[in-house]
Amino acid sequence: MMTQMQRRATLLLIPALVLSSSLLIYGNGAKAGMDPERLAKIPVRMKAFVDQGTVAGVVTLVARHGVVASLDAVGYQDLETKKPMKTDSIFQIMSMTKPVVAVAIMMLVEEGKVAVSDPVEKHLPEFRGLWLNTSKPGEKERRQVRPPRAITLRDLLTHTSGMVASLPEGIGELYTKMHLTLAEAVAIYSQQPLDFEPGTKWQYSNPGIATLGRVIEVASGQPFEKFLFERIFQPLGMKDSFLFVPQDKIDRIAMVYKRAEGKLQRSGGDILGGDPSQYRKGSKYSAPEFGMYSTASDLAALYQMMLNGGTYNSRRLLSRASVNLMTTLHTGSIEPAGHSTGMGYGLAWTVVRDALGTLQLQSEGSYGHGGAFGTQGWADPQKDLVGVFLIQRSAGGAPDESNVFKTMAAAAIVE
Repeated sequence: MMTQMQRRATLLLIPALVLSSSLLIYGNGAKAGMDPERLAKIPVRMKAFVDQGTVAGVVTLVARHGVVASLDAVGYQDLETKKPMKTDSIFQIMSMTKPVVAVAIMMLVEEGKVAVSDPVEKHLPEFRGLWLNTSKPGEKERRQVRPPRAITLRDLLTHTSGMVASLPEGIGELYTKMHLTLAEAVAIYSQQPLDFEPGTKWQYSNPGIATLGRVIEVASGQPFEKFLFERIFQPLGMKDSFLFVPQDKIDRIAMVYKRAEGKLQRSGGDILGGDPSQYRKGSKYSAPEFGMYSTASDLAALYQMMLNGGTYNSRRLLSRASVNLMTTLHTGSIEPAGHSTGMGYGLAWTVVRDALGTLQLQSEGSYGHGGAFGTQGWADPQKDLVGVFLIQRSAGGAPDESNVFKTMAAAAIVE
């Protein structure tokens, strides 16, 4: 079995001509060492899902050796009006935002403004004096003690802080109304007791990632959305990535659907694909845990930057050391609840940790993230492969469709 160091060393085997250009090139499968005929079967299979009524539309992208070998759109961006899905349609990528937060944190680490090992309270004093809930499920009596140590940025990045999994009582409408600022919301999160001792268990925590967004604001002196725009989106050429979509691009947003009574129906509510002309209108919350809109091409640039060791388009965003730190397994034997066996966590990136995580032909050490509306993206350093899968379906995501895509993308490699 290859070690992580050996897997990364395989990148040295890629021709020097390809490595000399860190910018994605739109070419054909043969230039990427992939079988064009096999790649051509991907949109055909995705169209079958559309015809079966499991998804309204799909955008897929496959890149290898820095060459975009396949970029396809099938189905509909808006099922009711039969507006076709396009390769530049804009998607709510939901939790695929989380690794972008990690990239921003590591930028500040490299500037000496934060450290991954820092206690959260060092940057956000409102987290001082946290309590740990020791009551057992079903107990009426509320028992709390002080945790043995303070939670750290690393705890937040790995979802091992013990912070609550969902929104605290009293602000349950935050994700639809978005009526609080990030500072106001995080101040409320800071007053919630921990569910377990930091570093001992795994619990997916949206408030924990939101807290990292607030750390970015405090350490950088910039609003979270401005930091992402100036430091990540602009340098990577991610011209269609936003936390608040400009009015002139709203008509490119793909609608969100859910499966109900055997068919697709538009999901209600702002976050679930309500009237896009009103989405986030007047909102205050920047939502580091789920807030990004993006396109397949923009996300491919982000993942290619990671494969390049922190550079893209002749600009360095991160050191290779930071990329390696983020994508190294940090959760060890702690099993991430709700994730496929064989997967673990780096710093806000899911990581394939053993053979059970390779059943869709991803290599050990591959990393990526999914989103609540079925989106998926990953980078495979051993294969030098980037994959992006975009749909918009709530209430269950798209494990079947995305797993089919992952398998077909890897199976198209011929050299």
